[in-house]
Amino acid sequence: MLGGINNSLFLQSFGGFVALGILIVVLKWGFSSNGKFLVTPIKAGKKNDYGLLTPLPTPSSYIEAQMKLQKLVDLNVKATLTQTLDGPQLMVFEKDYKIAVAILNS
Repeated sequence: MLGGINNSLFLQSFGGFVALGILIVVLKWGFSSNGKFLVTPIKAGKKNDYGLLTPLPTPSSYIEAQMKLQKLVDLNVKATLTQTLDGPQLMVFEKDYKIAVAILNS
């Protein structure tokens, strides 16, 4: 084959194409948009199931919670709003809890 030239180099070049094909298949599977394989659905939990975040007093509605969140963010307090099984819940880190409560009570 190929006039007596070392055929192993010729065959090794096809190995790169095979590796590229396998890489394409794995990446298409990993980043697919159907979400069946790698993406787990986001589930709401109880308000005490959020690790380092401490729940603030529960707002009565999602709109009120969003207004309180904006007030905290405007005063540079790191806060987040999440949907829990108990309804909308404002969460802050434990070190910011007293500051957040004072801001929301004022």
